[in-house]
Amino acid sequence: MNKEEKYELVNALTEQIKEYGNFYITDTADLTVAKVNDIRRKCFDAEITMQVAKNSLIKKALKAAGDDYDQLFDVLKGTSTILFSKSAKAPAKLIKDLRKQGPKPLLKAAYVYSAAFVGDEQLDSLLTLKSKEELVGEIVGLLQSPAKNVLSALQSGGTTIAGLVKTLQEREG
Repeated sequence: MNKEEKYELVNALTEQIKEYGNFYITDTADLTVAKVNDIRRKCFDAEITMQVAKNSLIKKALKAAGDDYDQLFDVLKGTSTILFSKSAKAPAKLIKDLRKQGPKPLLKAAYVYSAAFVGDEQLDSLLTLKSKEELVGEIVGLLQSPAKNVLSALQSGGTTIAGLVKTLQEREG
């Protein structure tokens, strides 16, 4: 790979990092070509972009992207593959499914919702993360709950008061 090709790859990686915002760095060393092709196919089906690059180029792309990715630099050793996805959980699910067939790919690190998750033991934590849409839905539900309780109390209180007034009128009459 000449300098120009490396420069283009770093620019492409930088754009993907900025565009997706969520990415996973995995270890796919010692996998057969057939296994890597299977992973690529599953990535495509799950709308995940898979990119293999040298660690030095990944590091340059992370620096060029401008965010605080310093925590991820230590994991850039050996063979690294980056998985980009709009969904924060999709790559974690894919890795978990692939683990049923063998020990790899290993999770080196992930950058999700502006937070770094370093180490393979973080995979279960990443699987339990909620998407922004799920969190917004929960917040809206929590905000609506007290209002609904007040409305239902007012409505039931109104019928109770109306019933009480009607009963009092009948007694007088």
